[in-house]
Amino acid sequence: MKNLAAIDFGNLRGLGPLGLEGAEGGAGAPGLFNKFLSGAIGLITIIAAIWFTINFFIGAIGVITAGGDKGKLENARSRIFVGVIGLVITIAAIFIIDLFGSIIGLDILNPAEFIYQFSP
Repeated sequence: MKNLAAIDFGNLRGLGPLGLEGAEGGAGAPGLFNKFLSGAIGLITIIAAIWFTINFFIGAIGVITAGGDKGKLENARSRIFVGVIGLVITIAAIFIIDLFGSIIGLDILNPAEFIYQFSP
């Protein structure tokens, strides 16, 4: 089967094989799905860490500039608290999913191994 994304249009070229080199007939699909899943989890964790950092710095600046105003101080503290809770939930979710998979006997974060068990 010819990869249509790699068709030559004169000086314009397609996107290339898109990471599917050597994958004959979908044999590499489980491994590709593992890479996608791992990348998505990593991206979500990085976004959560960036969001925490932004909330932490804005909250810290709020604490510094509160000037004794209890309302502003409480708002800044709640912003820091929300950032910490969000980061903890994001990281804990990965471990909870892995624990749940271990309890039921599946490696949920590595679905390729599960798929390969049923492959002919």
